[in-house]
Amino acid sequence: MKLVKILMVGVSLMFAATSIAADAKLKTYILASKSTGSVAAVTAATKSKLTKAGFEVVGEYSPYDTATILIVTNAALKANAAKSDFGVFGAAQRVTITKAGSEVQVAFTNPTYMSHAYRMKGDLKSVTAKLKSALGDKGPFGPDEGVTAERLRDYQYKWLMPYFSDRLELAEYGNQKEAIAKVEAALANNKSGVKKVYRIDLAGKDATVIGVSMAGPDNLDCSGDKYIMSQIDFKKLKSTGHLPYEVVISKGNVYALPAEFRIAISFPDLSMMGSNSFASIMCAPSAIQEALTIAVGGSLEED
Repeated sequence: MKLVKILMVGVSLMFAATSIAADAKLKTYILASKSTGSVAAVTAATKSKLTKAGFEVVGEYSPYDTATILIVTNAALKANAAKSDFGVFGAAQRVTITKAGSEVQVAFTNPTYMSHAYRMKGDLKSVTAKLKSALGDKGPFGPDEGVTAERLRDYQYKWLMPYFSDRLELAEYGNQKEAIAKVEAALANNKSGVKKVYRIDLAGKDATVIGVSMAGPDNLDCSGDKYIMSQIDFKKLKSTGHLPYEVVISKGNVYALPAEFRIAISFPDLSMMGSNSFASIMCAPSAIQEALTIAVGGSLEED
């Protein structure tokens, strides 16, 4: 009888642990460290730590004087990205060095969170652990309550808002090689304020991701990185890792994620209305779509 009770307790604990794991809530970013000093000095030290840990720094971007973003990848990230449709959106992670008041915050996007948001095959826990080991781990941050993996894999900010599968089709070319060449040429010459920050090609798969900065010139000022972050990145711990935006080239077609999804994934607890809300950047989705369409050589639809 005692043995039966012990077995029943053991089974109950196993199911409880499974339920807790399934319901565990994830946050968008992980704070690695806080320090004093200059952004430049901390950036140099961070780069060294990343390369020693086996990461490749494929791009660097400073959207404003107080921040630098390092875009990194490694073999594990690229291999995982190649296993699922549009997993290439998660082929890179972003490491940020941001000066906030008197402190410099080093943080990085949570690979496990992003793996679920982009419906990747694996959960990238090994990459998360490697970044923590290389840079430090002061805990996750972002949404106050976090988001479950289950919800991230079917994420929608609000009813009628887009899902990950509702991608913007920016341009269409004859094949992958032509598309990459045309997009590279268009990015080098466009007037929409969009510039290439990095590029990652997945070996053996027609999939390329290009990260871009957006300056938001003229009538497209609402697409600008600096403008958007000034409105919504208002918490004490900075979510600089929202940037840069991505475009993906897959089988000759060029895609981007709608701003209503891409921004919401970075700021899932942002309120709909009021100060520092989605309402404060209401003009951003259409401006971003227009800027990216121009930047990759696509055609804008006539009204």
